[in-house]
Amino acid sequence: MNKFKVNLDDLDAVVQPGVLYEELNEELMKKGLIFPLDPGPGATIGGMVGTSCSGTNAVRYGTMKENVISLEVVLADGSVVKTGQRARKSSAGYDLTHLFIGSEGTLGVVTSVTLRLHQKPEKSSVAVCSFTSLEQATKSVISILQKGVKIGKVELLDELMIKAVNQYSDTHLQELPTLFFEFSGSPVEVEEQIKMVQEITKSNSANHFQYAKNDEEKADLWKARKTALWATNTLRPGVDMMITDVCVPISRLADCILQTKEDIKRTSKLIAPIVGHVGDGNFHLFLLFDSKDEKE
Repeated sequence: MNKFKVNLDDLDAVVQPGVLYEELNEELMKKGLIFPLDPGPGATIGGMVGTSCSGTNAVRYGTMKENVISLEVVLADGSVVKTGQRARKSSAGYDLTHLFIGSEGTLGVVTSVTLRLHQKPEKSSVAVCSFTSLEQATKSVISILQKGVKIGKVELLDELMIKAVNQYSDTHLQELPTLFFEFSGSPVEVEEQIKMVQEITKSNSANHFQYAKNDEEKADLWKARKTALWATNTLRPGVDMMITDVCVPISRLADCILQTKEDIKRTSKLIAPIVGHVGDGNFHLFLLFDSKDEKE
């Protein structure tokens, strides 16, 4: 169940559920296309459908529900259901596609997925911007989205996660709440996005705004976000990790994160850095704990 067929002219692909999204993208990029969702290394298309996954690109491309055209599903009685055709528009019948997405296999077993594909952006760049407070960072993201700036990604790392990244990657980022942006589009669009985001973050008291001027700088700047999971272990080597997953309206994100931090400080001594996909109000808490310690 790990085969797929790309329909170049129709910008779609018929994919079996065992296909890894990285393998699909590796082939698509040869044709100038991408499947933009990126929930995490090793994710299969079937799993992504079952969980209605999101990821760092959701702020621009949406979640799995926005990128699936139709499904083939085997029900408990053995009957096969096709929830739609490859045609982009159909007003006939119930919208069964979105019923099965996110059902985690409880309604049937997905055997084939027709995915919506996108053109690979002509150019991309990244930027890093730090703030004194979480409120300033989230307020910047809200303003950016309200003004219609089509950013590709916007990620938040709190000061504790930045400390971990500096230790792990030998970087020298300010240990403050930090936003990581990715911009994509034509060269003109990317330059305009960077200019607008720089102006907005400056108006929200950003401490420092740095953007990549070439591919090497781009890789270096995004390295901090990319290595966050592994970097966390440097804060307390040899213990276990539990990752939470919370999503709230963006306007409540700062309040939720600050309350979470206060709860941890008040009830325990656990170390718990934060990473957030702030473009859609989602954040993860990386709880480090000793499973042999009953109190923890």
